[in-house]
Amino acid sequence: MASTKSGRAAMRLTRRSLLAATAASLAARALPAFAAPVTFQHGAFAVTVVSDGHLVLPVSFLAPDAPPAERAALLKAAGETGEQYNSPTNVTLIRAGADLILVDTGSGDRFMPSAGRLWDNLKAAGIDKGKISKVIFTHGHPDHLWGAVDELDELVTPEASFYVASAEWDFWTGDNALRGLPAERAGFVTGARRNYAAIKQRVKMVKPGDDIVTGLRVLATFGHTQGHVALELAGGDGLIVVGDALAHALISFQHPEWRTAADHVPDQAVATRRALLDRLAADRAKLIGFHLPYPGVGVVERKDGAYRFVAV
Repeated sequence: MASTKSGRAAMRLTRRSLLAATAASLAARALPAFAAPVTFQHGAFAVTVVSDGHLVLPVSFLAPDAPPAERAALLKAAGETGEQYNSPTNVTLIRAGADLILVDTGSGDRFMPSAGRLWDNLKAAGIDKGKISKVIFTHGHPDHLWGAVDELDELVTPEASFYVASAEWDFWTGDNALRGLPAERAGFVTGARRNYAAIKQRVKMVKPGDDIVTGLRVLATFGHTQGHVALELAGGDGLIVVGDALAHALISFQHPEWRTAADHVPDQAVATRRALLDRLAADRAKLIGFHLPYPGVGVVERKDGAYRFVAV
């Protein structure tokens, strides 16, 4: 697993440090109780984005090896001048014929108090989680997977089938997950294995190029994790649910070459960002970003030799 020493030691992303950052943020601002889902039609699909709340992360987590002055200027432009910043967590729900398909399940109740709002927000919007027939996971990080089970480790969507990229499953369940991740993130492995164990009897392994249903295809976006995938929806100029392949509204687009502390295989993640941005800009396809400003729906434009995210 690629990693650089400079900056990395200062960003030991542990559950304790994340919760401490969250507590500091909560002391300064009230959290919204409900974010109304956003629904739009894309080809044959009805697409809804539902908020799971947000993460509170250290600003130093973003591009630690970037030129400090450039990074500071970009963060200031994004309004991120403190020690922590809020990272939205946008979950995509797709209605395809008789199927109700959820992409990721949010954080659940064991990661951060500012997140884990998905199920409550679905209920408030009148969406019955019991009718979700398929759940697809982009990758195994806590904010995408840990909401699959409740406080008793029972499935929140017991009638659903689950879809996981085989490379991602193999990473989190294999010995390399513990050897490859920093020791302070061992809890990520424990949580991934807990949730994967709960879905084991209902899971289907997929690979890039596979169709979940007609017109909904798995797309390789490796690098953020070893088996990270996106979802591509047919129709119009296209729509890609990018997961964490593009995770910051300025940095990911203006400086896709900057390595972030969250990426497991940073050089591969950089290559993925470049290729994805080039494709999105060329095709004028829409995207939904899990960590982009809510609801994370937009397009990519080329600008000044790089790219920019334009919300739509």
